[in-house]
Amino acid sequence: MSWPLELEVAHKLARMRGWLEQQHAGAIRLRGADWFAWATAGASNSQCHAWDAGCAEVLVTRAAAYILTDEASAPRLRDEEVRGPWTWQVTPWMLPQLVELREHFVQHAAAGSPVLSDRPGLHERSLPVALREERLVLLASEQQRYRHVGQLAASAAGAALRAARPDWTELELAACCVQALWLRGLHAVHVLAAGAERQSRYRRAPATNVALGPGAVLALCARRHGLCASLSRQRRFVPPSGFEARHRQGMEEEDAAILALEAIALDACEPGHALSMVYHALDSAYAYAGQPDTVRTCRQGGIHGYLAPEVAAGPHTEITLRHGMALAFHPSLPGSTVEDTFLLADDQLHNLTHDPGWPSAMVQGRARPLTLV
Repeated sequence: MSWPLELEVAHKLARMRGWLEQQHAGAIRLRGADWFAWATAGASNSQCHAWDAGCAEVLVTRAAAYILTDEASAPRLRDEEVRGPWTWQVTPWMLPQLVELREHFVQHAAAGSPVLSDRPGLHERSLPVALREERLVLLASEQQRYRHVGQLAASAAGAALRAARPDWTELELAACCVQALWLRGLHAVHVLAAGAERQSRYRRAPATNVALGPGAVLALCARRHGLCASLSRQRRFVPPSGFEARHRQGMEEEDAAILALEAIALDACEPGHALSMVYHALDSAYAYAGQPDTVRTCRQGGIHGYLAPEVAAGPHTEITLRHGMALAFHPSLPGSTVEDTFLLADDQLHNLTHDPGWPSAMVQGRARPLTLV
């Protein structure tokens, strides 16, 4: 069921009040940009996306639900971001005792009972792990927003790589991609761009002033409505005609190798499996490909959502995969990588960042991106 934003917020408020009963607490206080977006059905409390927390907080008690913010931020948040049955607690931003006043209000609202928080301060308790894991299972309305974010992110990556030229620097490619994201209403969590020479040396690297040369890889994570979509795409520039056939054959072999490795990990993404099973599947795949140390020397991705990743895949991450979870893995081999963000639903993976205009091949029943030549 895909709800209007107000109904989604009401559902989440009811869920948080259930948490208060379970934990015998008086209030839940959410400061982080990730939790604020979750509780408000996609609103943003941060004007600077490098900040862990922003200009507003959520405070929920058994009887009330508040947005805590200041006079400088409240008008825009009310007009453009926050929907739902919130009571606004607004204070002058310049008061030197602002923090003290807000803390007093929170303690009064909690009526002397414990305050649970995603970023606990003095006299507050951390949200239990079980509660944090509940948000990993996305509602249908969240899934619908995620599909939109994924399509926009894939479109931006494709536009940037198609515009690229061999004499561009990696920084120019990254800048082109960031512009494409902004024009589509997305914010860049990260944009990694590497030309052929650096791609052969580093699995994932930030952009430099080095020319792309004969090829480029672009990896990005973009956010909208609080949801993070990750993907990577590769391009090779067509060489002189005498080398074209050999060049294309080499690209096809590289694509086949990385996609076969990725397929082993994606096949392990089944409801009821532990996330560690995906890690071990990748470990075995790398060993078979002659790269036995890669899974231990490079991050491989994990469960996605309001953070990227929410939970990183590791040898002992025993969290169980469930319907409604989003997943993104970025396996790599020397000179080659692949990544998309998937939704686990109906006993299969649905590619949220699939670009129908990008060249692809069917691998284990899934359309996977090829290198654009």
